[in-house]
Amino acid sequence: MTMSTSQQRTERTRQFLLKLPRVAETLQWRGKLVYWTLDRAVGGKIFAILPAEPDERLVLAFAAGPVRMPQLLELDGVRPAPNLARAHWVALEDWEVFSTAELETELRAAYAYVSNRMPPRVQRLQQLALREYRQIVRERKALPAKQ
Repeated sequence: MTMSTSQQRTERTRQFLLKLPRVAETLQWRGKLVYWTLDRAVGGKIFAILPAEPDERLVLAFAAGPVRMPQLLELDGVRPAPNLARAHWVALEDWEVFSTAELETELRAAYAYVSNRMPPRVQRLQQLALREYRQIVRERKALPAKQ
């Protein structure tokens, strides 16, 4: 079975997001792939969301920030992200809004915007050696959930 163009674009975007430093991917909210700046177990924050299955309403949502959001909303095919617009997120209605290079630039900016807003103690985790970081994530995940 061959993948549709939309599915190919989704998979390419997914692979790009996973190559960013320390990005974690989770499946949440009725089939949404959620991308975190760091693992949520150590205080990571969400910066992008992809539907795991084709969605007629949107193909991608990401953090834009208060400066970039109004600029992006001027483009055809970009709208405020459902449930996240107050946090300065935008959603793309189709993949044709940006070229691959432009989209990667926007996603890098979303990653940086969210990373720079994390508390310093969490930001320091990005500087750790990968092995040390993974050990901390394993330890945090092993802790019992807070009630």
